[in-house]
Amino acid sequence: MPEASVLSVIYDKLNSHFGDLHWWPGETPFEVMVGAILTQNTAWQNVERALDNLKAAGLLDPQWLYETDSRILEELIRPAGYFRIKTFRLKNFLSFLCSHYGWDLEKMFSEDLWLLRDQLLSINGIGKETADSILLYAANQPIFVIDTYTRRIFQRHGVIASDMHYDALQTFVMKSLPKDVPLYNQYHALIVNTGKRYCRTVPRCEECPLNSIGYYG
Repeated sequence: MPEASVLSVIYDKLNSHFGDLHWWPGETPFEVMVGAILTQNTAWQNVERALDNLKAAGLLDPQWLYETDSRILEELIRPAGYFRIKTFRLKNFLSFLCSHYGWDLEKMFSEDLWLLRDQLLSINGIGKETADSILLYAANQPIFVIDTYTRRIFQRHGVIASDMHYDALQTFVMKSLPKDVPLYNQYHALIVNTGKRYCRTVPRCEECPLNSIGYYG
């Protein structure tokens, strides 16, 4: 089966199984961006606790958060883990937002997709998955987010080689699917849910909605 057809089959089966997942959770684009940075190396429920702390403190505003003392910010985001490192990364991102776009998110979001991606990747502490999550979920830009679950699921079903690097895999997916923000959004959410529930390090293939299309190890 052609790779593009396989990706469509995978999407259809997962979409039928899970339904619309409404991901990424966040009341504002800025909250989504903060969440994308805080979710590095931790479970989402921990990020939610940190975001709730920031909301309660009235700090989910770019300039206010930037001006907050780092020691205070560290305590507020402590539930997300690696709180000192993540405070440093948040401050780096906020400094970028101030210096390049004067706190104006709409101005930032109107930037060319690939130029903005390069700018985000130049920020200390912002990697490809985090940058692409910001672009897709906060800026509504048509870019597909690659994570461990994406690689594992596609590899196990024979769609990609095990050594395919991030950019090559992203290009492959985006060439195989229509350029569509809601599609990319939902597809990534479906992959994450499948990875967490079924396609674990030790897979639960019997229960997986993809078991009918085969498992290749």
